[in-house]
Amino acid sequence: MAKIIVFGGTGYTGGNVVREAASRGHEVVSVSRSEPQDRVEGVRYEFGDATEIAKALIPGATAVVAALAPRGDMAGRLVEVYGELARLSAAAGARFLQVGGFSSLRPAEGAPRFVEGDVPEEYRAEAFEGEATRVALADHAPAELDWLFVSPAGSYGAWAAGERTGAYRLGGEVALFDADGGSHISGPDFAVALLDEIEVPAHHREHIGIAY
Repeated sequence: MAKIIVFGGTGYTGGNVVREAASRGHEVVSVSRSEPQDRVEGVRYEFGDATEIAKALIPGATAVVAALAPRGDMAGRLVEVYGELARLSAAAGARFLQVGGFSSLRPAEGAPRFVEGDVPEEYRAEAFEGEATRVALADHAPAELDWLFVSPAGSYGAWAAGERTGAYRLGGEVALFDADGGSHISGPDFAVALLDEIEVPAHHREHIGIAY
């Protein structure tokens, strides 16, 4: 059984990770600023500022999942906050799985990342901040940190929640598309992929994508 700390544990991604991890019998701690609508049985919920809580929670953890959204009072702070979570994870010997966005992927090998192209105005700020956290992790992560930057498919979110099928594909930093040119993954199946990686580590200090 692993001890898994999920920052942003009441959000869309974090909530799915919390539920999946708890269903597998892991010790799960959810960190957020808000109460969830429905608590998951057996999960420990902590509320407050992520960096303040992290100092007490991360020591002893097996894995830390960073799934905060750059919105509200977190907008503009993710690079700083994730940097601190990464530092604490390295000191604790915990794996660090940082959830980013689809726009940090590339459309083809060697091509510019989507975020370097024409990102719609309504997504631009979050896309740029998410990419900044990827760059910071790749360039400045402690040498001893076992990290993973994870991007979901293009169609991903509460608006396209989907169901748990247990199926998914893993790719590198080039986006995965289906036969019809679509890029999809449900929240529950994204969580399945993350928990599979936590239980059987197969990728280290790299950027991966998850889609059907």
